Amino acid sequence: MTRIDSRDLVAALRQAGLDADDSRLARSLYASDASLYRIEPRVVVTPRDEDEVLAAIAVARDGGVPITPRGSGTSIAGNAIGPGIVLDFRRHLNAVLDLDVEARTARVQPGIVHAALQREAIARGLRFGPDPSTHTRCTVGGMIGNNACGSRALAYGRTSDNVEGLRVALADGTVLDAGPGTPMPERLGALVDAELALIRTSFGTFSRQGSGYALEQLLPENGRRFDRFLAGTEGTLAVLLQATVRLVEDAPHRALVVLGYASMADAADAVPDLLAHPLTACEGLDRRITDLVASAPDLPAGDGWLFAEVVGSTAAEVRGLADAVATGAGVPARVVTDPGEQAALWRIREDGAGLAARSLSRPAHSGWEDAAVPPERLGDYLRDFDALLAGAGLDGVPYGHFGDGCVHVRIDFELDDSAGRDRFRDFLEAGAELVASYGGSLSGEHGDGRARSALLDRMYPPDALALMGRVKHALDPDGLLNPGVLVDPDPVDHALRLAVRPAGPLAALYDDAHRCTGVGRCLADNTASGGVMCPSYVATGAEKDSTRGRARVLQDVTAGLLPVTAPAVTDALDLCLACKGCSRDCPTGVDMATYKAQTLDAKYAGRRRPRSHLALGRLPDLVRRVPARLANAGLALGPLAKAAAGVDRRRSLPRLAPVPVRRQAPRAPDRPDVVIWVDTFSDHFSPETVDAAVAVLSAAGQQVAVRTGSECCGLTSISTGQLDRARAQLTATLVALEADASTPVIMLEPSCLAVLRDDAEWLVGRRAQVRTLAEHLEAIGYTPPDLTGTEIVVQPHCHHASVLGWEADERLLRGTGATITRLGGCCGMAGNFGMEKGHYEVSVAVAEHALLPAVRAAGPGALVVADGFSCRTQLADLADVRAVHLAQVLAGDGQPDPVAPR
Repeated sequence: MTRIDSRDLVAALRQAGLDADDSRLARSLYASDASLYRIEPRVVVTPRDEDEVLAAIAVARDGGVPITPRGSGTSIAGNAIGPGIVLDFRRHLNAVLDLDVEARTARVQPGIVHAALQREAIARGLRFGPDPSTHTRCTVGGMIGNNACGSRALAYGRTSDNVEGLRVALADGTVLDAGPGTPMPERLGALVDAELALIRTSFGTFSRQGSGYALEQLLPENGRRFDRFLAGTEGTLAVLLQATVRLVEDAPHRALVVLGYASMADAADAVPDLLAHPLTACEGLDRRITDLVASAPDLPAGDGWLFAEVVGSTAAEVRGLADAVATGAGVPARVVTDPGEQAALWRIREDGAGLAARSLSRPAHSGWEDAAVPPERLGDYLRDFDALLAGAGLDGVPYGHFGDGCVHVRIDFELDDSAGRDRFRDFLEAGAELVASYGGSLSGEHGDGRARSALLDRMYPPDALALMGRVKHALDPDGLLNPGVLVDPDPVDHALRLAVRPAGPLAALYDDAHRCTGVGRCLADNTASGGVMCPSYVATGAEKDSTRGRARVLQDVTAGLLPVTAPAVTDALDLCLACKGCSRDCPTGVDMATYKAQTLDAKYAGRRRPRSHLALGRLPDLVRRVPARLANAGLALGPLAKAAAGVDRRRSLPRLAPVPVRRQAPRAPDRPDVVIWVDTFSDHFSPETVDAAVAVLSAAGQQVAVRTGSECCGLTSISTGQLDRARAQLTATLVALEADASTPVIMLEPSCLAVLRDDAEWLVGRRAQVRTLAEHLEAIGYTPPDLTGTEIVVQPHCHHASVLGWEADERLLRGTGATITRLGGCCGMAGNFGMEKGHYEVSVAVAEHALLPAVRAAGPGALVVADGFSCRTQLADLADVRAVHLAQVLAGDGQPDPVAPR
């Protein structure tokens, strides 16, 4: 077998008709999954069909190049990264090929996202049983690779229990259809038949023995199920082409019993008795996780909780089952039957990995997060595990599938120096010894990957490990499939991505960029529930346009692997709308808008900036200095004005108001009750919003002062990465605001207000106490007008939803009696983003995701409400719709038909 250099490898792949990307950007994006490891691939291939998968395997075999299958890259153990060809199945091979209601099966491609399969199944009264916490973005192929389980494995089993057939390709190109009654490869069968006793005593000893190969599936008494054996082999023995999975009937009623305990170990002690009840789930959750969720539903007294779920055919049946669980537990309990509240509680559990990562005084990491022991021994194991942590000077936050004895935990390892890495390795070895002493498994569902494969000798006897090696050699004799995992593994501290702490101008970005642990919440579309993250990924589906993809590139920058001026950095950040959706929606607290501003500032230090940065970034200065008449005359030049400003020619340029607020008669009573601090956009482009706010507040009995500062808040400087300028602007604004420190101050433009309440902290170390209009009206007990019968479609500005909080606005609008449709996602304009050349198509695609369809579907005479100037500009430009500010709604501006399309 010959080795092939990277240039010839890519040429061979492309000659085979494959989409092969060996760019620096692609190698950076796919070098990590959700684990602690970083292994850069030589090339990323995104196959479109089965033939292309086989073609990629053939090129890999001929060139002696390793190949690693990848779904969504949410693998926590380093299962989805490799040094050769990475096959990205999610991009194209993501279909439900057949769903048979009578047989209760679905035939799917490996890249189908669990939630997408679930939607199709639920529409037919069925469900796919296993439900990992990453179900909104993990793929079924990845679930099969790791033998994932999820919260409801008590009722539905592991992924392997739900496999009814697999179509796979072996490393030699052989395609096999495996299922009930089909023979396993002859060379594998001979190995099994020679070692039946060893397999019966070492493999499959309890339900969550997820580590190693599940050789028990090949026993005669288990039906010699080669398809189910392949579940959990982590892409080391075959490449999945198709899967047929079992579906089950979905119970119509559910209840969640929340039980409070003094500690997580006490909660674990209660599990065996609880399992006497017919539970579908029994999950453990630590207070240190729930304390991070400001809007968490009420929980019973305790520092640790169990979530025990029951289901049934009627509400009365479910209530009876739930009451029996609550009464029998003998601890503080709540029975939750409301579906919305149940969903909120499950959302906390689903975000456990991300929340746990920031629940300690130091960043907490994976690495030892998936051990499982028999449930009856779980309490004692947790106590010993806590002692092990304390002895190592570490802390961790446990949670997980307590009903199955499976514990997830994030630990505050320090990995950026050699001593910390030594402690990491020592702890993993001690943890493996501990779990093995309890008859447990190093992995309960995440797989062994690069995190635990080298520790399997603590769990398995030498002859069992040797058998796994012979199995690997029988099916993959040249070791091409996912090398370094399970058999002949790399050391547990090899290729740790957190191993280099940088120096230099972006050193401060190190911890922030590494907040992203790769859990991939940004890959899921959460706009239906009011979420924002990540609008550009929703539009393009490209990894580089996800929050995670951008974070991976910035991690490489801070590690010194990429210069900040590299094209890969530009490409990764280019389509970030700086919406700040990730700052709220990402469970690990990533704030890519801030990181982008810091990166742009470093990139252009001492260098020439794009025209759009100069024109749009300094817009507040320009509109202050140039009279509206002259500015609008310049805008009338159209193409010339746009070219000069770096604006896309298809965009309309907003016109300045003839008389800005600052040139109107002063409104400043001696002792005002409230101050309206006028931002640049309200001042020069939409002074009518200020007039409406004054009218509403005055009608509420308030004495209103209107102030216009000499400087803007710095928003446009921040979004274009001109941070020294932004600091000067912010400081001047904060000093001016101090004159009204004793009076409530409100701002009408959400993005400017967000700068003063959020960005000011990291830029100048202090922030302003400034309110939204809705927050102030709620504080003074305002009663909104009666708008019963009115239909209102609302696009909350991204910064309003993600930074300020839109709850007061929603309460106010619902108090009008109007029918409210609240949209999630972004409008797609996002300040200067939608105006700039190169962004138009994505800007439109983002708007078409939620905003524009909702506006088109609204009835005649419906109000479209958008407090953000950029949102109103987008609606006017793309839909010829006049949207209004909340102040205008409350003031009755333009009733009854203010926003009908012109």
